[in-house]
Amino acid sequence: MKLQLALDEKTLVDSLLLAERVRESIDIIEIGTPLVMREGMRAVREFKRYFPEKEILADLKIMDGGFFEAELAFEAGADYATVLGVTDILTARASIEAAEKYGKQMVVDMICVQDLPTKIREMEEIKAHYVAVHTGADQQAAGRQPIDDLKVMREHVTTAKISVAGGINSSTVDRYIAYQPDVIIVGTGITRAKDPVAEAKAIKAAIVKGGK
Repeated sequence: MKLQLALDEKTLVDSLLLAERVRESIDIIEIGTPLVMREGMRAVREFKRYFPEKEILADLKIMDGGFFEAELAFEAGADYATVLGVTDILTARASIEAAEKYGKQMVVDMICVQDLPTKIREMEEIKAHYVAVHTGADQQAAGRQPIDDLKVMREHVTTAKISVAGGINSSTVDRYIAYQPDVIIVGTGITRAKDPVAEAKAIKAAIVKGGK
């Protein structure tokens, strides 16, 4: 089980500095969608340069132009890119083809997917590498919890790996570890923590203790 740090709100320099502080605790560095919007593929290249031992995910949330947009990320050095589960099956398939070309992996972000079992089946049929539970910030504010979708995903996934995101921190991570996802994604739980280093260490320790 891996810990993925999602970097969204900070500038590129501040994101690099924060990642350096928690370097020992994280496995995957996510260049979040806002950071991609701010810096583009430069952010992917810089993180790959400064953190060569880490896996890098470009959270592109691809909705169209699957092969071309995924290729942008992989050419810049990303190990993973994301495509939205609500997009057309052709777009998702094309992005997976790009990942296969570069020996990388696509993560299907299931944010706003209404019928998870059906979508999981469709994504596994086109050999998606990961399916990701993602309860967005606006949904969390309305009271939706990612643990509910994780339960459904664990029940229906047969071949893909699972990642989960949505307001996870050291106080709640054990609930998610119980369902044995392959990747636990933490953003503001670390980036807005009073002590990001201590928080990252606590989450990583929980993963090592209860993970696989």
